[in-house]
Amino acid sequence: KLRQVEQAAMLAPAAVEWRDGGVIAYLGRCLELACLQDDRLAGATAALDGRRLLLAPGPDAGPDRVRELAQAWLLDEARRIFVERLDHFAPRLGVRYRSLRLSNAATRWGSASSDGGIRLNWRLVHLSLELIDYVVAHELSHLREMNHGPAFWGWVASVLPDYDRRRKALRQVRLAP
Repeated sequence: KLRQVEQAAMLAPAAVEWRDGGVIAYLGRCLELACLQDDRLAGATAALDGRRLLLAPGPDAGPDRVRELAQAWLLDEARRIFVERLDHFAPRLGVRYRSLRLSNAATRWGSASSDGGIRLNWRLVHLSLELIDYVVAHELSHLREMNHGPAFWGWVASVLPDYDRRRKALRQVRLAP
């Protein structure tokens, strides 16, 4: 059942109804969009409240404004979570990343450059932390080995012994626009 919910959440970005009561995927679970028409957010435009994303789109705001606020929040969350996970795995792999850039790539979850730059697709924020960790560990391992040879997979396995299971799960996810 958990896998069904997670798979549905992975595909949800393409089917979001950008309105009060709509649902978006966040860290492998579903969040309900709650559009507030008062000042409960005290000047903020979005805030997480349990399994609801509270938004303050303003009076008479349409779906485009709701989408803009929700996606801005998701991008901020993606950056925060990715930095947290990079900072967790980099020391364990004995590497330092130089920069993090968010990507909007249509076919890649991430990439690493030999100068220490890491790119991660912001849509990873829709997936479970388990899958985010796999992509982060994978890209950081490229700072040790810029290929997919046995030494590379040894580095990935050193921090994620179950990486192959996560890798297979990630292959089942398709990038949604």
